[in-house]
Amino acid sequence: MEMTSAKFVATRAGSVPALDIRGVRKEFETFCALRHIDLTVYQGEMLCFLGPSGCGKTTLLRIIAGLEKQTAGTILQLGRDISALPPARRDYGIVFQSYALFPNLTIADNVAYGLVNRRTSRAEIAQRVQELLDLVGLPTSGRKYPSQLSGGQQQRVALARALATRPGLLLLDEPLSALDALERVRLRGEIRRLQQQVGVTTIMVTHDQEEALSMADRIVVMNHGVIEQVGTPLDVYERPATPFVADFVGRVNVLAGTALGGRRFRVGTLELTCEAAAASSSPARSQPLSSSRRPSHRPVQRRYAQPADGRHRKGRVPG
Repeated sequence: MEMTSAKFVATRAGSVPALDIRGVRKEFETFCALRHIDLTVYQGEMLCFLGPSGCGKTTLLRIIAGLEKQTAGTILQLGRDISALPPARRDYGIVFQSYALFPNLTIADNVAYGLVNRRTSRAEIAQRVQELLDLVGLPTSGRKYPSQLSGGQQQRVALARALATRPGLLLLDEPLSALDALERVRLRGEIRRLQQQVGVTTIMVTHDQEEALSMADRIVVMNHGVIEQVGTPLDVYERPATPFVADFVGRVNVLAGTALGGRRFRVGTLELTCEAAAASSSPARSQPLSSSRRPSHRPVQRRYAQPADGRHRKGRVPG
């Protein structure tokens, strides 16, 4: 069941960042979960926190939501300091991995929960609930209960509930990890379409590279409590900033070798030239180095014929 194409939530863009995270640090008793995180989130974009388990991505999301208190640092939302505000006074909607729907409430009442607490009129609530159920592709499910829906349908309801109050920020905490493989693929496209239709600034936590590469405008790759790289999916995949990013995002072949000066290096008995490297940034002679290559890159090609002594070949690494 696909979500509709109706547009009903307004506005994106603007010069003030949707979220500005400055020097955020989080220490627990025995370890440091986040180390001086600086990050700007732009209005209307979909940003993915990507990294292995324990890298700090969920901790950072919880700090943004006010569910965890940072040890140091500030968080600004549209220029307003929310660093010390409780969750109820921050402008966001959140979707958890476990859906967190109320089993004793109907689907319509689940979606309306945040609106009831804001003392919205019954007519406005009914209109808004139906609007959202239409948007997420569940127009006739208002009278059902969560137990009568599939996992994917329950996650749609959780999304509708998070958007009901028209939040300025949508937080998604691994929203697809509890679904089967086919449903994950289907729902990731629908979430992305929904985010673009509504125009809401969205931050999603995931450890799934494919999800991040297919859904995000920008990816924040995290490891051991620090940000390794921030960039578009293409930048992160094609131009990894660190060996960790090269290894974690996508498949990669790593050639370990030794610099020969200029743009030349030796891998085993093979002498290669890296065409993509600038001569000014080339490593010093005899310095150990490694070259990372994606399976989609052109293969290493021989430039010259095999020497008579058979000791080495000369070749090149195309840019």
